[in-house]
Amino acid sequence: MASTDAAETAAGHAAGRARGQAAGQAPGRLDAVPPELLILLGSVSVQCGGGLATILIRDYGPLPAASMRIVFGAMMLLALRPARIRGVSRSALLSCVGLGIVLAAMNSLFFVSLSRIPIGVAVTIEFWGPLAVAVLGSRRALDLVWVALAGAGIFVLAGGRLAADDAVGVIAAAASGLCWAIYIGVAGKVARAWPDGRGLTLAMVVAAALIVPVTLTLSDVRPLFLAPLALAGGAAIGLFNSAIPYSIELAALRRMSAATFGVLMSLEPAVAAGVGFLMLGQVLRAPDLVAIACVALASAGASVSARRVVTAPGALESA
Repeated sequence: MASTDAAETAAGHAAGRARGQAAGQAPGRLDAVPPELLILLGSVSVQCGGGLATILIRDYGPLPAASMRIVFGAMMLLALRPARIRGVSRSALLSCVGLGIVLAAMNSLFFVSLSRIPIGVAVTIEFWGPLAVAVLGSRRALDLVWVALAGAGIFVLAGGRLAADDAVGVIAAAASGLCWAIYIGVAGKVARAWPDGRGLTLAMVVAAALIVPVTLTLSDVRPLFLAPLALAGGAAIGLFNSAIPYSIELAALRRMSAATFGVLMSLEPAVAAGVGFLMLGQVLRAPDLVAIACVALASAGASVSARRVVTAPGALESA
């Protein structure tokens, strides 16, 4: 960003802080941390959690692992930041319900993909969602280049796996990507309506209420209660895959645009591939690594070319 844009953004941030203080809304502790750093920390946290989830998925299945992630994450958020709905507007409550639905669907679909294909591949295919958000935020001809580059990368990753069980993994990852795109928009609304971050707690409770009955119907969860280590792993997933990254992302989204968010999230496929190799021993072929790099580059390029406007804390910048 040019120096003039930086100065305008700083002025917008100062004005936003003044308006928030005048309204009696003190900035949260995470607001003292640069939003870019928050997103990077969230990416590392969620991919490490995904690596641990893959281990649990092998033994207990994707839905039980996803349920543990959401339920334990909701419990942690309730303990640390309980939601208060008294005096909250109907639109704010509906935004939390919407976010909860998206979280339940996104987590379930992504964990199904992890049960079928490597984590680096799953994240890269899923990444078409944030990429679409970035592209829709811009109106430049160059965006066609980014779309073509990302499409080529995803085709290399998915094309050879559209057979046997891998087809399920590819389709689940792609559907999770749609949920991810919706998440970016809905989470921005929650961040605006709940500047203290408590809306996330309510959304996680909604997600837990949705996913638990489905899991109990479709999966046998009895072995989990006989495995304390598995339950401890589920608690760790809830911390690293839900409580930490979602809190971080909502705090960051209050102070950055969806397009800028997309630039930083372009690191997700590379981080996921690294986690898959270090934690799970998943070695990708050279074409797969090149394809992952293409998708990351396309996302970063599309996000940089997206139009930007000044944003202030508490108001997600439109993209």
